[in-house]
Amino acid sequence: MMKLSGKTAVITGSASGIGLSIAKLFAKEGAAVVIADLKLDAARAAAAEIEREGGTSLAVEMDVTNEAAVKAGMDEAARHFKHIDILVSNAGIQIVDPIEDFSFDHWKKMLAIHLDGGFLTTREAVRHMKALGTGGAVIYMGSVHSHEASALKSAYVTAKHGLLGLARVLAKEGAAYGVRSNVICPGFVHTPLVEKQIPEQARTLGISEEEVVNNVMLGGTVDKEFTTVDDVAQTALFLAAFPTNALTGQSVVVSHGWFMQ
Repeated sequence: MMKLSGKTAVITGSASGIGLSIAKLFAKEGAAVVIADLKLDAARAAAAEIEREGGTSLAVEMDVTNEAAVKAGMDEAARHFKHIDILVSNAGIQIVDPIEDFSFDHWKKMLAIHLDGGFLTTREAVRHMKALGTGGAVIYMGSVHSHEASALKSAYVTAKHGLLGLARVLAKEGAAYGVRSNVICPGFVHTPLVEKQIPEQARTLGISEEEVVNNVMLGGTVDKEFTTVDDVAQTALFLAAFPTNALTGQSVVVSHGWFMQ
């Protein structure tokens, strides 16, 4: 039996990378998946790929920092599939710079995408879940940086720490109507987002790209291995399918031992 049969999952930032991997796995496990992404053409292409593989999908254009766009996208998903059971708040970006060089515009952009986006999508998803009375699961894409700090990532670390607080509040508020919330905290996942950071950090830190990978990104792991998109997707599936509030308000670290709780 498929683990998410009959469920609808909205996954933000899911036209590529970790989000797309989660969407594909959820679809294989029976969920109708909503590809909510800033780039509508990319979202449509991802949804079409899922449909070709036998899944059910809908592409929705969504700027997670725009209140009206989030409401419209979530309402469209609910109209199309009649209910929303799972939200994966995954949309995110990365900007690295020393604090003294970090522009305020970049700071605001980082917090808007990660924290405002997490809040706005949560609010709309929970409204639908509560109205239907069937409960649901909200999963935030945190990071090892929800627990640890790294140089050059002031805004990212701040935002990822903030998602822990949001998840814990929702765990307390949502329990009464069957909504649970958890945070996935991956280590470095070898996606284009991380690939882009390697030369950036090498330049800023004055070290080689190999040193960035081995010492900065993987230095704290037990095996010098990147976390994979499938590692994260499998964790998301576990949290989405978990049947009770026994597992809520928690962070699950997927990092090859970089951070151990």
